[in-house]
Amino acid sequence: MRTVTAAVLLMALAACGSNNNDNSNSPQPTGVATTAFAATPTAVATVENGADSMASKDPGQGQQTATQHPDPVQRPIMQAQVVLDRQGFGPGVIDGKMGLSTRNALQGFQEAHGLTISGELDEATKQALGQWSNIPATRVVRIPQDWGDRPYQKVPSDPAQQAQMQRLGYESLDERLSERFHTTVAVLKQLNPGGKPAGVKAADLAGGGIATAQGNAKAAEQTGATASPSPSVSPSPDVAEGARSVFTAGQLVRVPNVGADRIDADKVQDKTWQATLASLGVGTGEPMAAKIVVSKRGKWLKVYDTGGKLVAEFTVSSGSSHDPLPLGNWGITGIDHNPYFSYNPKLLWDVPDTKAKQRLPPGPNGPVGVVWIALTKKHYGIHGTPDPELIGRTQSHGCVRLTNWDAARLAQMVDKSTKVVFQA
Repeated sequence: MRTVTAAVLLMALAACGSNNNDNSNSPQPTGVATTAFAATPTAVATVENGADSMASKDPGQGQQTATQHPDPVQRPIMQAQVVLDRQGFGPGVIDGKMGLSTRNALQGFQEAHGLTISGELDEATKQALGQWSNIPATRVVRIPQDWGDRPYQKVPSDPAQQAQMQRLGYESLDERLSERFHTTVAVLKQLNPGGKPAGVKAADLAGGGIATAQGNAKAAEQTGATASPSPSVSPSPDVAEGARSVFTAGQLVRVPNVGADRIDADKVQDKTWQATLASLGVGTGEPMAAKIVVSKRGKWLKVYDTGGKLVAEFTVSSGSSHDPLPLGNWGITGIDHNPYFSYNPKLLWDVPDTKAKQRLPPGPNGPVGVVWIALTKKHYGIHGTPDPELIGRTQSHGCVRLTNWDAARLAQMVDKSTKVVFQA
């Protein structure tokens, strides 16, 4: 969830704990079980591509994009972030700003391409990225109609209440859309001023609707409140408490031009996991990792192939003064998709032991997100998060956290033969 409560943040930090597994043969986070997730999969777009209907359709090398709705705004940093993300060097949340995650991504790209490692978008790096200059920073998509048929429910902060839910899913269509395109709701609002895609004429919106009237959207931005849907558009069925989404099913919306999202369904035996990949805009064309290295100081995770070449890099949160990152050489014992989470207060230094244990359901807003990669270091792992905007900004209880989309990519790169190195 994007509104961080103390309890939820605590669990996100405490995702590493006991290994009292329910029904799994591999060490997992505080008793995470094997995948048993009742998914709400996105509709498959085509037989050839198991991604959703918003999957990218990119031009070939040297070809220009023929877009019906070009972006009227130049977004050079966002365009660089989009290309870096597609190439496996994750900039974290795509927001058009230079921050820690983008600098880490640039450093990884520079290392992989033999450039001076500056973490800056310097001229040499711009030239290297220029081979993908035909990939625009944004594109316009239509939100699938069936997104309006899915229930969205607020995730309570109390673990006991969370345990009563079937899944810890998205709280709103807005949140789901932002995670699908590796960004935030705030960025989506910027790309869609007044509730409609920048650069799209009103006549082109026929049949899709605008989620909010311009007046309501403007008032909402000034007050910080959520805009109310226009009478002509059915609101997204969000939470019982009355929260509503700015965007709605069937609407045209401008989004960051996330790519590398083609899914080869033959490579994914678990169709629930395929639905998760589609919901995160993550494809199946990932390189295999011979070794991954995590730097506590640099707040990054690097992926190397069998030839020692850097093929991916992601920003992470790892360790704290109470539970430092366990430096050394480790291995991987198992990978769980959409894992359950056993909340055990006795293993958490900042939770009273009198609190009851809880078995929390899976979902993107669960304490470990959509993935748990178990390590040979007992009780430790690499996993996702319900709060992608906090990656690199907060500490953990010793485990390594990534955005859900980066964790999903990494989960496809590693196996039990992958070496893991944690360094200061």
